[in-house]
Amino acid sequence: MDKRRMLQGLLATGLVAGMGLGLAGCSRQQEVKLQGVDVTGAEYAKDFPLPDADGKLRSIKDFAGKVTVVFFGYTQCPDVCPTTLQELVEVKQMLGAQGDKLQGVFVSLDPERDTPEVLKAYVGNFDPAMVALTGTPEQVAAVAKDFKVFFRKVEGKAPGAYTLDHTAGLYMYDPQGRLRAYHRYGAGAQPLVADAQVLLAEK
Repeated sequence: MDKRRMLQGLLATGLVAGMGLGLAGCSRQQEVKLQGVDVTGAEYAKDFPLPDADGKLRSIKDFAGKVTVVFFGYTQCPDVCPTTLQELVEVKQMLGAQGDKLQGVFVSLDPERDTPEVLKAYVGNFDPAMVALTGTPEQVAAVAKDFKVFFRKVEGKAPGAYTLDHTAGLYMYDPQGRLRAYHRYGAGAQPLVADAQVLLAEK
């Protein structure tokens, strides 16, 4: 009897262990694989309460149902900013029928020169649907800090001819408005397309 009970116990243990492995395997299959840095559940960068070029206060809630990509920069940026914004245009094109489900948001770190009129014309040259945000220097600094975005003014030779050193990554939100991925500058459009498709396919 003891041997029989021992055998039954071993079989039961093995069965439970096998079920556990099966469940674990199922869980792994259901995990979302993002090509950017997965920041799901992050306690920062939850929103960007800044006015747009028309003076309307915007929020991540305004873009519910879309994958929203936020980028910080300034209109007189010589290379990084225009390259990144053009990349977002390419991402929308590559998404095809889902292109209208991608929303680009450009946050200016240079409210001194980036007036609402300048911002509207700037982003409109890339994508008329792109939203540009600005604000007072204090408002911009507060949002940048919340997003862990570094920026500093680098004075040029002539008065007012400064540039800005700044963080150049992209923040991607899912259709529910939750921060999910961070894409480093220079990774190209394909990883953004892949992650947008994954987030749009989530239930």
